[in-house]
Amino acid sequence: MPRLPTASPAPSPSPASASRATHRLRHALGWSIVLAGAIVLGIQFWHYLQHNPVVLQALLGGSVAALATALGTLPVLFSHNLSERTQDTLFGFGAGVMLAACAFSLILPGLESVRAQPQWADNAWAAGGIVGSAILLGAGVMMLMDKLLPHEHFIKGREGLDLDMARKLRRTWLFVIAIALHNLPEGLAIGVGYAANEGMRANALATGIAIQDVPEGLVVAVALLAAGYSRRFAVLLGMASGLVEPVGAVIGAAIVSGSATLLPWGLGFAAGAMLFVISHEIIPESHRKGHEAFATGGLMLGFVLMMILDTALG
Repeated sequence: MPRLPTASPAPSPSPASASRATHRLRHALGWSIVLAGAIVLGIQFWHYLQHNPVVLQALLGGSVAALATALGTLPVLFSHNLSERTQDTLFGFGAGVMLAACAFSLILPGLESVRAQPQWADNAWAAGGIVGSAILLGAGVMMLMDKLLPHEHFIKGREGLDLDMARKLRRTWLFVIAIALHNLPEGLAIGVGYAANEGMRANALATGIAIQDVPEGLVVAVALLAAGYSRRFAVLLGMASGLVEPVGAVIGAAIVSGSATLLPWGLGFAAGAMLFVISHEIIPESHRKGHEAFATGGLMLGFVLMMILDTALG
């Protein structure tokens, strides 16, 4: 009688495939934990915003500025022909808006907030001293961050204390750090502006920053494109650069809101941080290619526009 063939036993999984399966399982579990934590934090943050309307207003104002930055990058998807003279003019325009915002939306309200406190009501020296100290503190913190964090500018090149670390980091991340250092003071200014409980003036500040963020987003995307990045990547990174502003707005509003003592310090700190960016970053960038007249004209136009917005809406 013929013998029936017997089925061969199923091959056992190799150690390598078992290890890959375990790695995928751990990876999926880790991302699930991260996602669950993000959802919990998001719910808690939403409850916090509902009980702190000032922080919610700051988040919305910072989000509008981030959206303006994103809108400014979109023309790069269709054309990247932006002359250096135009770029310098746009840099100057942004500097003018930020300079007027420092004066009319941050420093002057800061002086008023000091004089509104009973202990400093009749002491103009104290008002100037407190706001002036806050301005110097804000500029000093930005200068320290500029010295310590490795980053790269489009024209000046790489900066920071640890240049060896800068060489190890991908150039993309150096640009990201530089853009974050630029946009963080704008977000702080928006948040502190809303914490001052002056809705129209805070709206004027947020509107002015959003207006200058449109050409700023365009310049950032064009510069990334000129640095060798793809058109899509330049636009995406330019859009992402604006996300620092709502984060800074929430931080500024959360720290300063509800404290009359901290308010002038917050206003002065945001002004000092913005003044540092104007003097250390934007104006030098706009005056390095021989288009100083156009950069200065852009600065004057931006300053006047922001002044009108602040006086008309404030």
